[in-house]
Amino acid sequence: MGWFSKSTTRKEEIGTTNRQNRKQCWDARDAYFACLDRQGVIKAGEEGAACSAENKAYEGNCAKSWIDYFNQRRVIAEAQKDRLARAAAQAEEAKNRG
Repeated sequence: MGWFSKSTTRKEEIGTTNRQNRKQCWDARDAYFACLDRQGVIKAGEEGAACSAENKAYEGNCAKSWIDYFNQRRVIAEAQKDRLARAAAQAEEAKNRG
């Protein structure tokens, strides 16, 4: 391969993504997270062997940086749900008192 080669493999080596690749990643993520939900697991990686097929597809279709981001967002979103539920309960309690 020379300096000015027109090989398409270079593009693949760089890891460029297109719409189809993103959709495959998102679909794999959704399937994996659905499995985690069925297992009652919030933090990815704590499910043991229960979701191994989904996890393999997730890791095979998504870039590591995306996996890290999605996993962090999942934990943050769950914590936010708890905080919002507590805030709503406190607001309702204050409304009933006042």
